[in-house]
Order: sequence, then structure tokens, then C-alpha cells
Amino acid sequence: MGRVTVRTRTIRLDLAEGSASARPDTLAVEEPLQLEVDGEQLTVTMRTPGDDVDLALGFLHAEGLLTGADDVVQAIHCTDVGPDGEPTYNLLRITARPGSRLAGPRVARPFTTTSACGVCGSASVEDVLARVPAPLHEDAVALRTDVLAVMPDTLRAAQATFERTGGLHAAGLFDADGTLLCLREDVGRHNAVDKVVGWGLRQGRLPLRGKVLVVSGRASFELVQKAAMAGVPVLAAVSAPSSLAVSLAREVGMTLLGFVRPPRANAYSREDRLVPPGAPEETGVGRCPTSVLT
Repeated sequence: MGRVTVRTRTIRLDLAEGSASARPDTLAVEEPLQLEVDGEQLTVTMRTPGDDVDLALGFLHAEGLLTGADDVVQAIHCTDVGPDGEPTYNLLRITARPGSRLAGPRVARPFTTTSACGVCGSASVEDVLARVPAPLHEDAVALRTDVLAVMPDTLRAAQATFERTGGLHAAGLFDADGTLLCLREDVGRHNAVDKVVGWGLRQGRLPLRGKVLVVSGRASFELVQKAAMAGVPVLAAVSAPSSLAVSLAREVGMTLLGFVRPPRANAYSREDRLVPPGAPEETGVGRCPTSVLT
């Protein structure tokens, strides 16, 4: 695995006093990862090194090219060398299972994606919607609001690299009882989610029924799409959702929460899955989709 952090020199400025001092700083690494499938270059994405196989599996699943981890026969890093003479691990070579969709013709996509890009390979929003599997309406998960309230702090406490750099997003997969099952960090929000979904694929857990996905930033359309493709019924973000994210969540039957900053949160869809402490789990709070839960 390549380096996750690097040290660099920085000038610390005191804006009030006008003083300056030199000191070292720790930065999160952002490097390209090139994905090859059966010798064909598929895409290049910017990411923080680490959990690259999970990242690739999650990305390919969101693109509709994987039905399970067994569609990939092998995934190995090519130990290319950087300017410092050290291996970069920035090329991942994937061998597809013969007869799988991954081994067949693939949809054309841009050559390079960035750490901020999610569904860059999709020709249109309609194409993405068409690839979302069966709606999540039938998932009967119940999430107590007091359990939801501690999830952001649990996520934050588990972010080891963020603690050193302050520069990474995180995605965490929880059971409805608040147990953290998997956490991944990356410079890109969508990469962190892909890494979590890829972990789920390798563990044979998809679809992720009854699970809660918590993300450290905003809830964009591509994050809802990736979560829906993985079968996640609840997506909670510490920041705002986009209008398209809300529309997609409502269409597929996902509970979408934004501004999850205890003691409050906004519920935008399927708020019936949320239950107050001590309430029967069969009944949700029954409030409108834009209500503030206290």
C-alpha cells in the first residue's frame, strides 16, 4: 500500500498579529489509481492509497459491472515506482471471471475521474436510475434516534488519519443498534463509500439490508446512488443533501438524513423508520420529510 500521509513544511500565520513561523505539517496523500480490467485500461481515479481493492470493487459495483466479488478472479497491484524510487501501488490490474458482465463490453466513460467525482462514467441521470436495483421500500429496519445521535461521534473517533491531517472524508457502515462494522477514509467522499461497499462485497454481505451508512460530508446524488445499489436502507450525512439526492432517495425508498448534528437532524425521506427512545420499533416517529428530529 502507498503512503496515506506525508510530511511537509508550512508557514503558520497569525492573522491578528501578522507573525509567521515555519513548522512541519501532515497532509493526506492524493494519488491516481489506474484500474485495468483484462489488460484494458478502464479508468483513473484520484484517491488516498489504501483499501484499493475495496475501492475498485465498490466502484465497479456502482457502475453496474459487478454482481458479486466472485466476478473478479484476481486483483493485484503493479509495483510502479515513483520519483522517490518507492513503489506507488497506483496501478491495479483486475482479471474478470469469464462470462461475467465485467468480462463483457463495458460502457464508455471518461479517462480520468477526480476525488470529487462520483458517477462520472454514467451517460445520464436516467442511466444511473435504470441501474439501481429493486427499491428499498420493503426493508423494515427501525433506527432509534438516540442510537443515530451517537453515530457521527463514533465515526469521528474512528478516523485515525483525519486526526493527523484534518483532510479526509469518512464513510462508516453501522448496524441499526449502533455497532460500527466498517470505516473507510479517503480524500473523496465517493471513494470512501466505494471502499465500504467493496468491503461488503468481499464479505458477502450485499445487499446491506438493515444497515446505516454514515458519511462525514454532504449527501450528494452519487452517494445515494451508490448506497441504493448496495441495498443500504438508511443514509445519514453530517451536512446537507442535494435536491437530486432527496429525489432519488424518495424514489428508491431510502431513509435520507442530513445535518445529523446531535441533538438535531433533518429527515428528508422514509422518516417512518426512525423511532424515539423507548418507543415500539414497529412504529416510526411519523413526522413530515423535512422535520427536525429532536
